[in-house]
Amino acid sequence: MTVTDEELPRTRPGPADDGPADDRDGGGPQDAAAMDAVPADQAAADEAAEAAARVVAALSRDLDAGFEAMYEAYRGAVFSTALRLCGRWAEAEDLSAEAFLRAYRALCGYGPARIEELRPRAWLLTILTNVWRNAVRSAVRRPPPGPLEDAPDPPDPGEGVEDAAARHETGRELAALLSELPQAQRAAVVLRHVAGLPVAEIAVVLGVPEGTAKSHVSRGLSRLRALRARPRPGPGDTEPQHLDQRGGTP
Repeated sequence: MTVTDEELPRTRPGPADDGPADDRDGGGPQDAAAMDAVPADQAAADEAAEAAARVVAALSRDLDAGFEAMYEAYRGAVFSTALRLCGRWAEAEDLSAEAFLRAYRALCGYGPARIEELRPRAWLLTILTNVWRNAVRSAVRRPPPGPLEDAPDPPDPGEGVEDAAARHETGRELAALLSELPQAQRAAVVLRHVAGLPVAEIAVVLGVPEGTAKSHVSRGLSRLRALRARPRPGPGDTEPQHLDQRGGTP
């Protein structure tokens, strides 16, 4: 991946959730309402903007010290997103480390003006998403991985898919459900409900129009609900095989 692939466009995204959901792409009103249930908390948005400004200022003063500040500010968001995308702790650690390494290498080639234009969280998650996509493509040429790892807190059966997706521990069941989503839907749901990105920034990270990003989130949540509602195997029944990392049908 080149530095050009990792950077965000110079134009800043507009307000999140601007306009109705694109129902022509399959996002029904119920799914759109579920997606918009993530509150556009102005205080949280202001806090995120202040954190980004501090990181950019630190990077402008000194690259190494600024990179350390950026790592401390966003390592949790990057790792949580990676864990939801891949479903495996060790793989998430590798993806996160690779994303930060690529970010540092890119920053070494940036001038002051370019650093001033950074939106650090979305920029890092763009790099992470590209690293994950590359890993998925490489995995196609390798033997399939083992079963998804158990985690200490499996999802509550009465919990909504949005809340389940937002929890920071990845239960085996939820990881398996997310792995069955198409790649674009999985990334959109994770970016929205784990990383907390507004739809406008999700569109930038995924490189798609806002309407398409909104539809990916809506369709992904709808499919997660359907997957959670399907009958569970009884004693002696065979568990269905997990789909491959591309999130499509075998």
